[in-house]
Amino acid sequence: MSYVEVPGAKVPIRMWADPSTVEGGAMHQLQNVATLPWIKGLAVMPDVHYGKGATVGSVIAMHGAVCPAAVGVDIGCGMSAVKTSLTANDLPGDLSRLRSKIEQAIPVGRGMHDDPVDPGRLHGFPTAGWGDFWDRFDGVADAVKFRQERATKQMGSLGSGNHFIEFCLDESGSVWLMLHSGSRNIGKELAEYHIGEAQKLPHNQGLIDRDLAVFIADTPQMAAYRNDLFWAQEYAKYNRAIMMGLFQDVVRKEFKKAKVTFEQVISCQQEDAEGQMRTVEYRPGVISCHHNYVSEERYEGMDLLVTRKGAISAGSGEWGIIPGSMGTESYIVRGLGNPKSFNSASHGAGRRMSRNAAKRKFTAKDLEDQTRGVECRKDSGVVDEIPAAYKPISQVIDQQKDLVQVVAKIKQVICVKG
Repeated sequence: MSYVEVPGAKVPIRMWADPSTVEGGAMHQLQNVATLPWIKGLAVMPDVHYGKGATVGSVIAMHGAVCPAAVGVDIGCGMSAVKTSLTANDLPGDLSRLRSKIEQAIPVGRGMHDDPVDPGRLHGFPTAGWGDFWDRFDGVADAVKFRQERATKQMGSLGSGNHFIEFCLDESGSVWLMLHSGSRNIGKELAEYHIGEAQKLPHNQGLIDRDLAVFIADTPQMAAYRNDLFWAQEYAKYNRAIMMGLFQDVVRKEFKKAKVTFEQVISCQQEDAEGQMRTVEYRPGVISCHHNYVSEERYEGMDLLVTRKGAISAGSGEWGIIPGSMGTESYIVRGLGNPKSFNSASHGAGRRMSRNAAKRKFTAKDLEDQTRGVECRKDSGVVDEIPAAYKPISQVIDQQKDLVQVVAKIKQVICVKG
């Protein structure tokens, strides 16, 4: 579908979702966002659902202002994926050992490494910028300085909630490695600190929702937030890169005879200059994308701060990942560069019920039934992540055909949860 436009106080609300299917609380939040004096555009993704302050699945473009609650408390949360040279024929019948090895290498839940991971020993780690990353920690908010040791040990760990590590197969039988995580506890504490600081500012006292408090350009508070925000976004990027390196090391050791390589060729259809569709081959390496973050972008001659909370950047040809739930397929995509969505697309399937509602409705037996064929936890501790708590991912993909092109559909055979 293309978007549906719903009237808003300051800007129209462009929705890549059927407004009649969006919960009342989320629609109310969208209308609230559309009242902000600084707003220049609001795009709503098909995975939209209720969040804190701003909905998950929304793209908010503002001039000279940014709302920290519209980023979310897991700053820089996102996805990474890479295609391998392995195929389904290389896999053992029992995948429990491989799952166990992944869990041993990468701490999950609130866990952390006993000692900080040395990224120099990891395959494919993006070393550019890493050298001064921890030096810049001296410049972040004093409120989190005491967390440095914990943050260094959590670097390269999964976390809990909807974060996961998956071993997947595409439709041709090729193996993919995929994971979802963010800036761990340090990002959460930075977000909560700055949300609290924004709510104290005089210009935010008359807002319709105090959770929509913003920082204004050219103020010390905005400068401090942007510094900490971009640092936390880098933390999240490096966290995923270290986990992917650890994941690849596990796979190499477990499949020594196969001599596994990564960065495999990916083929997709692309329109040429004459309007003819042709097959094009790419070797993108590890695909990585944030979906809770702020970016400086320019639209219609205006410099804007674009906040994506539960949305990925989908500029023309840009690689992205749109995951389903722990029992359904996920999609590797390339952006179509639609400016109406601020070059964005959905970040996943999106919840259709809260965690508490899922726990009330479903049991561990339901989870076992819905994850049949997947090597994963099937206990009451992850019932809130049951596939039925999420929107159908195929429908979400269908609703954004003007935003992304599907390159590969992948399905997990192992899912590690926090």
